[in-house]
Order: sequence, then C-alpha cells, then structure tokens
Amino acid sequence: MPDGAAMAGKLISVVTPCYNEEENLRELHARICAVFAELPGYDYEHILIDNASTDRTPDVLRELARADRRVKVIVNTRNFGHIRSPYHGLLQGRGDATILMASDLQDPPELIPEFVAKWEAGAKVVMAVKAQSHESAAMFAIRKFYYSLSDRLSDIRLVPNFTGTGLYDRAVIDELKRIDDPYPYFRGLIADLGYPSAQVLFTQPRRKRGITKNNFLTLYDMAMLGVTSHSKLPLRLATMMGFALSAVSLLIALGYLIAKLVFWSQFAFGTAPILIGFFFFMSVQLFFIGVIGEYVGSIHTQVLRRPHVVEKERLNFDSPAPAGSAHVSAELPFADGEQVLAARPGAVPFGGEPKRVVER
Repeated sequence: MPDGAAMAGKLISVVTPCYNEEENLRELHARICAVFAELPGYDYEHILIDNASTDRTPDVLRELARADRRVKVIVNTRNFGHIRSPYHGLLQGRGDATILMASDLQDPPELIPEFVAKWEAGAKVVMAVKAQSHESAAMFAIRKFYYSLSDRLSDIRLVPNFTGTGLYDRAVIDELKRIDDPYPYFRGLIADLGYPSAQVLFTQPRRKRGITKNNFLTLYDMAMLGVTSHSKLPLRLATMMGFALSAVSLLIALGYLIAKLVFWSQFAFGTAPILIGFFFFMSVQLFFIGVIGEYVGSIHTQVLRRPHVVEKERLNFDSPAPAGSAHVSAELPFADGEQVLAARPGAVPFGGEPKRVVER
C-alpha cells in the first residue's frame, strides 16, 4: 500500500496482539486493508504488538511495516503475558476510536464496519459478542459457564461471551490511561466504567492456522483475576462459612456431651468422628486460605506498579503519543546494537541522558 497522507476523516486505530502468529498476519493485514477500502471516510493505523514470539512473527511484522506506513509495530523484550501486552497495545492508539482484535482471525475484520456504524450512532463502546462458535462444543460450554458464574459473582453487570474484542471511543481510552491499572481484568473494567455500549453478535470461526495460545493456567489466571478484581463475595462467603461451621461444631459438641452424660457407660466416642471432622475443617480452611491468597496476590501486583511491558523495538511511530499518557518511555542503547524502550516514568539510561523521550 502507499504511504498515504492523512485523510480528512476520522482516524481509527486497530490494535492486534501477536504471539507466534506468522501464518495469519499477512491475511489479517490484507483483510483489514480491504475493509477500510470500503470505508473511504476514515483513515486508519494498524498497531501490532508482538509478545516476544519464538517463530518468524517479528520478521513478518517488519516486512509489513516496510510495505505499509499505516502498520505500526511494537516488539516486547520478553513475553509479558496475555493480559499486560494486549492492554499496553490498546493504550498506544491515537485514533478517534480504537479497535482491539486478535491476530488468529477468529475475530473477523469484516466486523469493523458494524463497529464503526454503532460508534457513529452514539455508542462509546461496541462489543463483539460470540453468539455461536465453531470451536469444540465442550470448550464453548465451559466458557459459557464461566461467563455466567463471573456475572453472578461480580459486583457489576458483565456481558456474557464478550472477550474484549470491539471498538472503544477516545474518551474510553483516555479514561483507561488515567486509571493506569498494571494488571487489568479488561472486560470487567470496561463494564465498570459504564459508558454507553452496543453489541455486535457474530459466529466465531474455527482457527485455520496455528494453535491456540490459551491453556489451563492462562484461563485460570483470567478467571481468578475476574473474581478478585470485581467481587468480594468469596471473602464474605469465607466469613459466613466460618460462622456456620462454628455453630455446627458447637451443636455437635453439645450433642456429644449430652449423649455421654445420659449413656455414660454405653457411649464410646471413637476416633472416626474426630478424624472426619478434622480433615473436613482443614480442607475448608485450606480452600479459603487459597481464596484469600488470590486476593493478596492481586493486591501485591497492584502495589508493585510494574510497567505493562518493556519495548525492544518500535516501527513507524513517527510522532510522540498524545500528551497525558500514563507512562514515559526512554530509548536506551541495547547491548547488541538494538534499542530498548523502557516503559517506566522518567527512565534514564545508565551513564547518560536518553536519546529520545516518548510519552505514552
């Protein structure tokens, strides 16, 4: 594509997180180009953030960036996880609206015109909601159960089958920058902000190339993050269970005492009830200690205030990010001749001043 001077219309930022998706990137880029060719009133930028892929994903991204100035690339120094890296990429958009979608082509780029139409109609948030999915029936059922459970536990109303894909107005992005959450539960955070929203229903296609990067640990992390970020119910349940079990224990103790007094010579206490009660109460205690540990771990993450990512490379970002961003990045000399962008406020290289300071 040509370099393309900025058009008179509104700017749309499309943000795509990447990890080992070399087989899908060219098709994704071509489909997004085709979509915006049918939206002549809008200019766009396509920001792809690579989370330290181990395949040729960074090379493919560099090729796309050389061929198309609208393609902007961020490469992380290491894998910062499935939560921090996409969120950091989202905050880099400078458009009037920012669209977040995955690089596996399971979020069809052809949804973009519907996003834009509902945004122009007044919605500040447009959510892509999976009405159906071509993934395995068991996995879809598990996800549906999780979304239902999360909604019941949460203090706010969550949208079932909304994973974060959608369009976000500039006002929403600015608010997210102001909040500056180091480890956000994104779909809960969007619901918590309460901006006017709309939904676009779609059928999620089956992945054509590559394998999913989600596993039990990533899904468990997301589930626990959702609970600890937006619900106090498990903590209150622990308190109520403590009172209830204390009352039950007291009643059982009184029952045993009365039985022993009435049937002094015939009643044998035995060790089986003691062992059963001991292991039952210990298991309940360990369960709720784990629940409390999840909350403590969440607090620990918030207190550390580490940056979302540390950037190793940026391509086609010709101008600084808008003022008022949450972080400051200093461009530092890297050991092997490359450059690293340290996403820390006021970062300065050892032994000298930063070459270039970019606000984020």
